[in-house]
Amino acid sequence: MAQGFIAIWSDVDPADETDYLHWLTREHVQERLSIPGFLAVRIFRAEAEGRGRFLIFYRLRDASVVGSEAYLARLNAPTPWSQKIMPKLKNFMRGGGRIVQENGEGAGGYAAPVLFSRAQISNYLAAAGEIAKADRMAATRIFEVDSASSGIATNEKSIRTGDRSFEAMLFLESLDADVLASGLAVMEAEDRTIYRQIFAFVRG
Repeated sequence: MAQGFIAIWSDVDPADETDYLHWLTREHVQERLSIPGFLAVRIFRAEAEGRGRFLIFYRLRDASVVGSEAYLARLNAPTPWSQKIMPKLKNFMRGGGRIVQENGEGAGGYAAPVLFSRAQISNYLAAAGEIAKADRMAATRIFEVDSASSGIATNEKSIRTGDRSFEAMLFLESLDADVLASGLAVMEAEDRTIYRQIFAFVRG
Protein backbone atom coordinates (compact mmCIF):
# COMPACT_ATOMS: atom_id res chain seq x y z
CA MET A 1 0.00 0.00 0.00
CA ALA A 2 1.27 3.47 -0.87
CA GLN A 3 2.30 5.74 1.97
CA GLY A 4 0.23 8.79 2.79
CA PHE A 5 0.88 12.45 3.46
CA ILE A 6 -0.53 15.66 4.88
CA ALA A 7 0.67 19.02 3.57
CA ILE A 8 -0.19 22.28 5.34
CA TRP A 9 0.60 25.86 4.32
CA SER A 10 0.14 29.02 6.38
CA ASP A 11 1.47 32.58 6.63
CA VAL A 12 2.66 33.93 9.97
CA ASP A 13 3.21 37.60 10.85
CA PRO A 14 6.75 38.49 12.02
CA ALA A 15 5.54 39.40 15.51
CA ASP A 16 4.05 35.91 15.94
CA GLU A 17 6.76 33.85 14.28
CA THR A 18 8.90 32.93 17.29
CA ASP A 19 5.89 31.74 19.28
CA TYR A 20 4.64 29.86 16.22
CA LEU A 21 7.98 28.11 15.70
CA HIS A 22 8.25 27.18 19.38
CA TRP A 23 4.70 25.80 19.34
CA LEU A 24 5.35 23.92 16.12
CA THR A 25 8.71 22.36 16.99
CA ARG A 26 8.32 21.94 20.76
CA GLU A 27 4.71 20.75 21.06
CA HIS A 28 2.76 20.30 17.85
CA VAL A 29 4.87 17.95 15.76
CA GLN A 30 5.62 15.76 18.78
CA GLU A 31 1.88 15.52 19.44
CA ARG A 32 1.14 14.66 15.83
CA LEU A 33 3.90 12.06 15.57
CA SER A 34 2.51 10.30 18.65
CA ILE A 35 -0.62 9.51 16.60
CA PRO A 36 -0.60 5.99 15.10
CA GLY A 37 0.39 6.13 11.44
CA PHE A 38 2.35 9.41 11.57
CA LEU A 39 5.95 8.61 10.61
CA ALA A 40 7.90 11.84 10.06
CA VAL A 41 7.60 15.58 9.51
CA ARG A 42 9.55 18.17 7.52
CA ILE A 43 9.04 21.93 7.90
CA PHE A 44 9.87 24.46 5.18
CA ARG A 45 9.90 28.27 5.18
CA ALA A 46 9.72 30.95 2.49
CA GLU A 47 9.23 34.72 2.44
CA ALA A 48 5.82 35.93 1.26
CA GLU A 49 4.89 39.62 1.23
CA GLY A 50 6.75 40.41 4.43
CA ARG A 51 5.54 37.32 6.30
CA GLY A 52 6.92 33.85 6.78
CA ARG A 53 5.18 31.28 4.55
CA PHE A 54 5.42 27.83 6.11
CA LEU A 55 4.89 24.40 4.62
CA ILE A 56 4.56 21.40 6.92
CA PHE A 57 4.82 17.97 5.34
CA TYR A 58 3.87 14.83 7.28
CA ARG A 59 4.65 11.35 5.96
CA LEU A 60 2.00 8.77 6.94
CA ARG A 61 1.81 4.98 6.99
CA ASP A 62 -0.95 5.19 4.38
CA ALA A 63 -3.71 7.53 3.23
CA SER A 64 -6.28 6.13 5.67
CA VAL A 65 -4.49 7.92 8.53
CA VAL A 66 -5.87 11.26 7.24
CA GLY A 67 -9.37 10.28 8.35
CA SER A 68 -8.41 7.95 11.20
CA GLU A 69 -10.20 7.98 14.53
CA ALA A 70 -7.00 8.74 16.45
CA TYR A 71 -6.10 11.74 14.27
CA LEU A 72 -9.63 13.16 14.31
CA ALA A 73 -9.67 12.85 18.10
CA ARG A 74 -6.63 15.16 18.28
CA LEU A 75 -8.14 17.59 15.77
CA ASN A 76 -11.24 17.81 17.94
CA ALA A 77 -9.24 18.47 21.13
CA PRO A 78 -6.66 21.16 20.30
CA THR A 79 -4.27 22.08 23.11
CA PRO A 80 -4.44 25.55 24.70
CA TRP A 81 -1.30 26.54 22.77
CA SER A 82 -2.89 25.35 19.52
CA GLN A 83 -6.02 27.34 20.30
CA LYS A 84 -3.83 30.42 20.67
CA ILE A 85 -1.89 29.83 17.44
CA MET A 86 -4.59 28.66 15.02
CA PRO A 87 -6.53 31.95 14.67
CA LYS A 88 -3.27 33.75 13.76
CA LEU A 89 -2.52 31.54 10.74
CA LYS A 90 -3.27 33.27 7.44
CA ASN A 91 -3.65 31.97 3.87
CA PHE A 92 -4.17 28.48 5.29
CA MET A 93 -4.27 25.47 2.96
CA ARG A 94 -4.30 21.79 3.85
CA GLY A 95 -4.69 18.46 2.11
CA GLY A 96 -3.86 14.84 2.81
CA GLY A 97 -4.00 11.62 0.85
CA ARG A 98 -1.62 9.24 -0.92
CA ILE A 99 1.89 9.47 -2.29
CA VAL A 100 1.44 8.47 -5.94
CA GLN A 101 5.08 8.47 -7.05
CA GLU A 102 8.57 9.21 -5.72
CA ASN A 103 11.74 9.64 -7.79
CA GLY A 104 15.33 10.31 -6.76
CA GLU A 105 17.46 9.61 -3.72
CA GLY A 106 16.93 11.21 -0.34
CA ALA A 107 15.60 14.72 0.17
CA GLY A 108 16.73 18.17 -0.91
CA GLY A 109 17.18 21.24 1.25
CA TYR A 110 15.13 23.38 -1.16
CA ALA A 111 11.64 22.60 -2.38
CA ALA A 112 8.94 23.96 -4.66
CA PRO A 113 5.35 22.69 -4.69
CA VAL A 114 3.43 22.80 -7.97
CA LEU A 115 -0.32 22.37 -7.51
CA PHE A 116 -2.52 20.95 -10.26
CA SER A 117 -5.87 19.25 -10.80
CA ARG A 118 -6.50 15.55 -10.26
CA ALA A 119 -7.21 15.17 -13.98
CA GLN A 120 -3.61 16.17 -14.77
CA ILE A 121 -1.90 13.51 -12.64
CA SER A 122 -1.05 11.23 -15.58
CA ASN A 123 0.69 14.08 -17.38
CA TYR A 124 2.86 14.88 -14.36
CA LEU A 125 3.67 11.22 -13.73
CA ALA A 126 5.28 11.00 -17.15
CA ALA A 127 7.47 14.06 -16.54
CA ALA A 128 8.43 13.75 -12.87
CA GLY A 129 10.95 10.94 -13.33
CA GLU A 130 12.89 12.89 -15.94
CA ILE A 131 12.84 16.07 -13.85
CA ALA A 132 14.44 14.16 -10.95
CA LYS A 133 17.44 13.30 -13.18
CA ALA A 134 18.27 16.95 -13.91
CA ASP A 135 21.45 18.52 -12.52
CA ARG A 136 21.25 19.37 -8.82
CA MET A 137 17.79 17.88 -8.42
CA ALA A 138 17.36 15.56 -5.42
CA ALA A 139 13.84 14.18 -5.80
CA THR A 140 10.36 14.62 -7.20
CA ARG A 141 7.18 13.41 -5.53
CA ILE A 142 3.56 13.39 -6.65
CA PHE A 143 0.71 13.56 -4.15
CA GLU A 144 -3.04 13.11 -4.57
CA VAL A 145 -5.43 14.52 -1.99
CA ASP A 146 -8.32 12.54 -0.51
CA SER A 147 -10.82 15.41 -0.53
CA ALA A 148 -13.39 13.61 1.62
CA SER A 149 -10.99 12.87 4.49
CA SER A 150 -9.25 16.23 4.20
CA GLY A 151 -12.56 18.07 4.36
CA ILE A 152 -13.90 16.55 7.58
CA ALA A 153 -15.10 19.31 9.92
CA THR A 154 -13.22 19.45 13.25
CA ASN A 155 -12.96 21.74 16.26
CA GLU A 156 -9.47 22.77 15.23
CA LYS A 157 -10.65 23.79 11.77
CA SER A 158 -13.46 25.85 13.30
CA ILE A 159 -11.02 28.20 15.06
CA ARG A 160 -9.30 29.12 11.78
CA THR A 161 -10.78 31.13 8.92
CA GLY A 162 -10.51 30.81 5.16
CA ASP A 163 -9.22 27.23 4.95
CA ARG A 164 -8.53 25.99 1.43
CA SER A 165 -7.38 22.69 -0.06
CA PHE A 166 -6.03 21.34 -3.36
CA GLU A 167 -6.30 18.20 -5.51
CA ALA A 168 -2.76 17.15 -6.43
CA MET A 169 0.83 18.34 -6.17
CA LEU A 170 4.24 17.84 -7.75
CA PHE A 171 6.89 18.42 -5.07
CA LEU A 172 10.30 19.35 -6.46
CA GLU A 173 13.38 19.02 -4.22
CA SER A 174 16.86 20.26 -5.08
CA LEU A 175 20.34 20.98 -3.75
CA ASP A 176 20.08 24.71 -4.40
CA ALA A 177 17.40 27.31 -5.07
CA ASP A 178 18.56 28.41 -8.52
CA VAL A 179 17.76 25.10 -10.23
CA LEU A 180 14.20 25.27 -8.86
CA ALA A 181 13.75 28.86 -10.00
CA SER A 182 14.83 27.91 -13.51
CA GLY A 183 12.59 24.84 -13.56
CA LEU A 184 9.53 26.73 -12.37
CA ALA A 185 10.09 29.34 -15.07
CA VAL A 186 10.32 26.67 -17.78
CA MET A 187 7.13 25.07 -16.46
CA GLU A 188 5.46 28.50 -16.39
CA ALA A 189 4.25 27.68 -12.88
CA GLU A 190 1.73 30.13 -11.46
CA ASP A 191 3.30 30.01 -7.99
CA ARG A 192 7.11 30.09 -8.07
CA THR A 193 7.72 30.19 -4.32
CA ILE A 194 10.85 28.31 -3.24
CA TYR A 195 11.01 26.93 0.29
CA ARG A 196 14.01 26.05 2.46
CA GLN A 197 13.82 23.17 4.94
CA ILE A 198 14.29 24.43 8.51
CA PHE A 199 13.30 21.43 10.66
CA ALA A 200 12.74 17.69 10.47
CA PHE A 201 11.65 15.07 12.98
CA VAL A 202 11.30 11.30 12.61
CA ARG A 203 9.19 9.17 14.88
CA GLY A 204 11.41 7.03 17.08
